[in-house]
Parts: sequence; C-alpha cells; structure tokens
Amino acid sequence: MKRLLITAILCAAGTGLFAQTTTTTVTKTTVTTDTKGDTIQVKSDTIKSKRKGFRFSFGKGEDASSVSVNRHDTITEHSKAPGFSWGLTFSRFDLGLATLVDNGSFNLSPQNNFLRYRSWKSSNVGFDIIQAGYRFNSAFRIYVSGGFDWTHIRLRENITIQQDGPDDALRYTQDGIIYSKNRFTSSYFRIPLTFDWRSHVNDEGKRFHLAGGPMIGILYNGRVKQISDENGKEKFNNDYHFTKVRYGLTARAGYGSFGIYAKYYFNDMFDTAQQAGLKNFSFGFMFGF
Repeated sequence: MKRLLITAILCAAGTGLFAQTTTTTVTKTTVTTDTKGDTIQVKSDTIKSKRKGFRFSFGKGEDASSVSVNRHDTITEHSKAPGFSWGLTFSRFDLGLATLVDNGSFNLSPQNNFLRYRSWKSSNVGFDIIQAGYRFNSAFRIYVSGGFDWTHIRLRENITIQQDGPDDALRYTQDGIIYSKNRFTSSYFRIPLTFDWRSHVNDEGKRFHLAGGPMIGILYNGRVKQISDENGKEKFNNDYHFTKVRYGLTARAGYGSFGIYAKYYFNDMFDTAQQAGLKNFSFGFMFGF
C-alpha cells in the first residue's frame, strides 16, 4: 500500500485536472459625440462567450478558482454557471479508525473472538484519484469518483488466518510465536457517488461543506502481514473470504479543505456463514474536499 500511495501522490502531484466550461459576460458601451462635444448616442452591447479549459488543483476541486482577493483585501465570490467537470484528482484523503460491528454490537461474538483487535491501531486509509460530476450552481454539485480504500485490522491474537479452506468460516492456526505486528488487511477499489453542498465563501475565503452518498467497493486484495523475531517480516496475499463487492454510505463534513468522515457498509465483511453479521464501520479525519 505504501508504494501505491507514494506513486499516486507523485503522479497526481497534488494537481487534480478538471475540464470545465466558463461563461464570460462582457458589456461593451459605445458613445458617439458631435463636433461640439455633445453626446448624441449611447449604445450598449452584451457579449457572452463560453470557454472550455482545464484547471489544476490539490484537493480543493472546484473551490480552487471560486474566490478572489483584490488589493484592498476584499473577498469576491464568482458565481458559477451549471456545467460538467471531469479528470484526475488527489482528494478526500481519509485517515481514521476501523471498527468491527458484530450483529449491531461493538463486542465480538464468541465465534468471531479470534478477530480481537487493537482499536487504536486498526485504521482506515483511502483517497480518490479520478472524478466526474455536474455542478448545478456554486452551492451544490454531484459527482462520482474512484479511488482506493484500505482497512487494517491489528489482531491481538498470535494467529495466522488461513488462505484456503471451506466457505463456511474463516480458518486460522494458533501459533507458538509472539508477533510484534499481526495485521489483517482488505484492499478495495472504491466508487462513491457524492452529493456536495457548499456554503458561501466567508471572510477568510473558505466554505463549509456537507457531503455524502452511497459507495461501493470492489475487492482487489487481502493480506496478512506479520512481524516476529523468529520469522522477521512476512506477507501473505489472498482474498481471505472478504466479500467481493461491498456497499454502504459515506458522510463528510468540513471547513475549507479539512473535515471529518464516516463510512458504514451494509453487507458483511466476509462471505462466510460463521461471520454473518460482521460489518465494517470507519471514521476519522479527511483532507481535500
């Protein structure tokens, strides 16, 4: 994940690329005078022009060019016409805690107790790298985006989740090794559909945001990573019965480029019968609306 994260940051270079349509209105006034200097005719023409172009931004999306500050430090907000936007981005970087919900409880049931985890070391990380949407006005837009999402569960037990086995339950072995790190990870492509409401720009040139909507995830890898004195660092990749497609809701609230987020998935984390009702809930901080 570290290599993928670093590659995405370097490739995006903090400059989301969006195509947009800009409408410019110019009023041209023509004044005609006679030889005595008296005005005899005033004519005004209004010319509207549309220009398609590209904009670069880091995590700010369409906020990047929505305000301006003149030399008297006056904040001016430019009204935007409805229009589509699309392109590459590096935004909505999520960094938070991952929590397991077992049939509505934050306490694991006996059949799932082997998945006991360290709450403050179980994390969720994700970000978007592509986006397409429609802006209704300066305050409201809707967009669909795509990116990556990782859930890292730091296991307490000295066990190894087995790669192969029947589909009725997760299998594991109890190891005679003390692991300094025993991490169980699911990796998904995430595709959220977001409804984003933005306030007017305040005196500091920033907005309040309320955003959220449905999100699906497509599994591309599962991993067990262990570190011990006996075996050093080991990594094992497999799907580990993680559900292939997950779906849920995400909610975001923030000010400027920073905020908080929460994600909850309606279907089970695993496709095994024994882990039925075990779901994933994550919350934390986000950077880059």
